[in-house]
Amino acid sequence: MTSTDSTAAIAAAYRGQLSRRRSYGALLWAIFALLMISGFRLADSRNAGGFWEGLSQVFDFPSELIAEAASKAGNLPSLIWSALPALVETLNIAAVATLMGAIGGGIMALLSTRGLAPWPRLVPLFRRLLDIARAVPELVIALVLIFILGGGPVPAALAIGFHTVGALGKLFSEVAENASLQPVEGLESVGASWLQRVWFGIIPQVAPNWASYAMLRFEINIRASAILGFVGAGGIGYELRNAISWGQGRYDAAAAIFILLFATIVFFDQLTSMAREHLVRGQERGEAGGRI
Repeated sequence: MTSTDSTAAIAAAYRGQLSRRRSYGALLWAIFALLMISGFRLADSRNAGGFWEGLSQVFDFPSELIAEAASKAGNLPSLIWSALPALVETLNIAAVATLMGAIGGGIMALLSTRGLAPWPRLVPLFRRLLDIARAVPELVIALVLIFILGGGPVPAALAIGFHTVGALGKLFSEVAENASLQPVEGLESVGASWLQRVWFGIIPQVAPNWASYAMLRFEINIRASAILGFVGAGGIGYELRNAISWGQGRYDAAAAIFILLFATIVFFDQLTSMAREHLVRGQERGEAGGRI
């Protein structure tokens, strides 16, 4: 066989393989589209009102809420002020959950990081535990805890904290894996214990990124704690559910809570963004000074 025939055979084989891949891709897309269409039709048939019939009414509630809030705009400042205690409770839930998640996530990250874990054979176990904590939604955990402990902020903080351990543990572990092991090896050579090696050799390297991720998670937990209020977990979400459930006549209170919650999320988003930027820039300056 000449080189020309060999090249032609390779080209034909490549075109055949490419054609098969395209056929497989088209088949997978067709199956996906079929599943989506059939699933949508099934969900629509089981929906109480029907999706297409209710589509024209999707803006009825927001328009009624905005109209009533505009007509009672003078009540909004006092309503916002009266909702502040519930907002403080929501922020407390988010802060406690973030603190528990950061501490638990940091411990789990060190136990599940190869090269740092004191029990290397148990690294897969700790990673699976993080996967479980990350996979279970906060809402499911909160419903179980509310059934056991009753309503209030404690089930919400525990539920969000449990999920935060899984989320931050994964992020913290990735940061710890990229840390330099030279300080750890130096400390080990002089007889330092595992805790001393981690505290003096790893924590100073990962602390800025860990703090940045924790602040980012705090923003997420504020929204999560507000959502859990709808299932009886306290906070501003509980007050919002009560205001909405009253219907017309209380929409001004719902609008006030919406405004307060939106302003709070925007404020903490900007605050934590500036703090994270400051931490990252400080770390970069420290690394540059170390290289000099």
